[in-house]
Amino acid sequence: MQTVIAAAGTYTSTDKPGKLNEYIMSHVSPGNSFFGINSGNDTIFHTNQTVAMLVVSVILLILFGALYKKNQKVPTGLTNFLETFVMFVRNEIVIANMGQEDGRKWAPLFCTFFFFVLGCNLLGLVPGATTATGNINVTAALACVTFFAMTVGAIVTKGPGAWFSAFVPHGVPIPVLLLITPLELLGLVVKTIALMIRLFANMMAGHIVLFAMIGLVYVIGNVAIMASPISLAVYGLELFVAFLQAYIFTYLSAMFLGSVLHPDH
Repeated sequence: MQTVIAAAGTYTSTDKPGKLNEYIMSHVSPGNSFFGINSGNDTIFHTNQTVAMLVVSVILLILFGALYKKNQKVPTGLTNFLETFVMFVRNEIVIANMGQEDGRKWAPLFCTFFFFVLGCNLLGLVPGATTATGNINVTAALACVTFFAMTVGAIVTKGPGAWFSAFVPHGVPIPVLLLITPLELLGLVVKTIALMIRLFANMMAGHIVLFAMIGLVYVIGNVAIMASPISLAVYGLELFVAFLQAYIFTYLSAMFLGSVLHPDH
């Protein structure tokens, strides 16, 4: 455990709980150490979470730009593995919420959502790395993309009139519309905030619990080794949560956009 702690810096103080807390917070909040390498404050990569997002982006570019063979008639190997996730996101999430025509048009955005969020979540489970999606600024930026898709994207796709009609239920008296329509428009902001908070809170809380349990060995010594099986179970749970939160963020984004593009459904 002391090796893991050292990834965030050299701790010589006897205040072990304080140093453990410092390490945990450095993992879920902006810092300048990534795998023990200080990126400095005078570059555009001055936070570890910026570096984490860059690493995930490069990995995805390599996977889908170089290793993914889209021209294979029968996908095999890595292409088949990635194709499974791509088809799932396209068919079970996007098309299921937005219909065949719009689903195929918007599928690339939601595939990007899924793989980027998943990559950031999984990278955060590597000792010495950091969880970009555990930063509310990152999740806010992702949620804003969904917000602009629900507004600008929907207006460009369907036209201003069709977009606004999604917030004006048919057959409702005008006095009631004066109350419902502003609430429906406000709902766009509420949905965006919900996306932001849900992903951020789940990833940050899970990693704090995980590192706190592992850190018991560092704080109270070998007697805490008895808690190791629980730590492994929590780590396995975090692996599941990494996939689950990527799915939930993508699914909710597709559902919110689908409700704007196809209000009748």
